[in-house]
Amino acid sequence: MRPRSIRGRMVLIAALAILASLLIAGWALAGALEGFVTRGLDQRLDSQITLLASAVDERGAVDRARIARVRGMLEGEPGWRWRISGPDGTLGSADFPPLATLHPPGPPPAGEAGPAAPPPGPLPPDAAPDRPSPAEGRTEQGVRVHARQVRLPSPRGPVTISAAAPRAVVARPIRAALLPLLAMLAGLGILLAVASLVQLRLALRPLRRLRDDVAAIRAGERARVGEDQPAELQSLATELNALAADSERALATARTSAANLAHALKTPVATLALDLAGDAARAAQVARIDETIRHHLARARVQASATRATTTLAPALDDLATAIGRLHADRGLTLSVQVPGDLAVALDAQDLDEVAGNLVDNAARHARSTVTVTAAAEGRQIRLTVIDDGPGIPETDRLRATQAGARLDERGDGHGFGLAIARELAELHGGRLILDEAPGGGLSATVLLPRAAETD
Repeated sequence: MRPRSIRGRMVLIAALAILASLLIAGWALAGALEGFVTRGLDQRLDSQITLLASAVDERGAVDRARIARVRGMLEGEPGWRWRISGPDGTLGSADFPPLATLHPPGPPPAGEAGPAAPPPGPLPPDAAPDRPSPAEGRTEQGVRVHARQVRLPSPRGPVTISAAAPRAVVARPIRAALLPLLAMLAGLGILLAVASLVQLRLALRPLRRLRDDVAAIRAGERARVGEDQPAELQSLATELNALAADSERALATARTSAANLAHALKTPVATLALDLAGDAARAAQVARIDETIRHHLARARVQASATRATTTLAPALDDLATAIGRLHADRGLTLSVQVPGDLAVALDAQDLDEVAGNLVDNAARHARSTVTVTAAAEGRQIRLTVIDDGPGIPETDRLRATQAGARLDERGDGHGFGLAIARELAELHGGRLILDEAPGGGLSATVLLPRAAETD
C-alpha cells in the first residue's frame, strides 16, 4: 500500500533505491571478485601447462622422465589434474574428465571431432602454438573442474596439453570474501538510510515551520506566515499571506456590518419591549426576537474577529457562577468552579461569557442541586466541562438539542438558543460542543476552546 504522507513516500523511494543500489553493487563486486580469482587460477594453470610443454620436443614426443621429475609439482594439491594427448597417446591423471572449450582461440581445423579432441591430421611444422584457452568439465563423481588447455603443432600431429583444478578453488575465496563484503554493504546501507532520514528531516523542516505558522494564524497568534522560505515554498507563502490579507479585509467589512446591524436593531427592539410590557405573550415573542438577534450577532462578531484576545478562565467563570447562582438562589443550588488559575483561552471576555454563560445557565435551570464547572488543557485547546445532576438529555435528542430554536423542555422560560449559541461559537473558534451523560446521571456538556499562547 502506498504511504499517504510525503515523508513516507520519500522514505519508501529512498529505501528501494538503496536496496537496488546495494544489490547491483553486490552483484558487480561479486562478479569482479570472481574474475580476479579466476584470472589468478588461470595463471597457475598456465604455469603448469608451460611446465608440461617443456617436456614435449619438436617432434611431439613426451619426455616421460622429465614428467616423472615434475609430477609432484603438478599434483601437489588434491583434485588438480593434468593431461598430455599427442601422437604417442595420452599421459596424465587417470580421472581427467572430458573438457568443453569455453572460448577457443580460433576456429577448429576441418574434421575435428569435438572441442577438446586433437585434429586428425598433422599441423604444418612451422605452425604457431595456440594460446591457452579456458575449458570446463565434470568428473564421474560430479565434481566440476576449471581447466586450461593448449595445442602445440608437431610434424606427427598436434599435442594437446591440459591442466585442471576443482571449481571449488574459485568458489572458496569468493565465499570467504562474501561475508565481509556483505557486512560492508550492510553498513553502507545503514549509513545511506541514516543519511536519507537526516536529509528528509532537514528537507521537510520548512514545511513543518510553515504548518506551525498557519496554525498560529488560525489561533490568532500571528497575522502572516514567514516569507523567509526556500525557493520551492516561497510562492506558497506569498499566496497564504495574500489569502490572509483578503480574509482580514472581508472580516473588517463583516465587523462593520455587524456593528451597524446591532446599532440599528438595539433601539427598536428595546422600544417594542417597553410597549409590550403589559402583554406577556407578545413580550415573550419580543424576547425571543432579542435572543435570535443576539444569537446571529454573536456569530457575526466571532466571524469578524481578525485577532483573538486572551481571557483567563478562573475569574471569568467565578463571576459567571456567582451571577447565575444568585438567579437561582431560591432553589439552593451549589455551583462549584474547579479551574486552575493559569488557564486562559484565546477568546475575548464577551465571547467566553456567551459560551460558558449559556452552558452554566442551562445546567442551573435543569440541575436538582449541583452544577460543577471544570477545565483542563489538552494541547492547543482547553476542555471546559459543565456537569449537572438533572435529568440529562437522551442520546437520541442530543444533536437536536444543539440546533437553534430547539426546545426539549417546554416547561421553562428558555427559547432554545443557549446550547446552539455555545456550539456555534465553539465551532467558529475551531472547537466543538460535546453532550454526554454525566457520571451518576445528569448532563455533561463539554466545549473545546482555543488555548491562549503562553508568553514569557
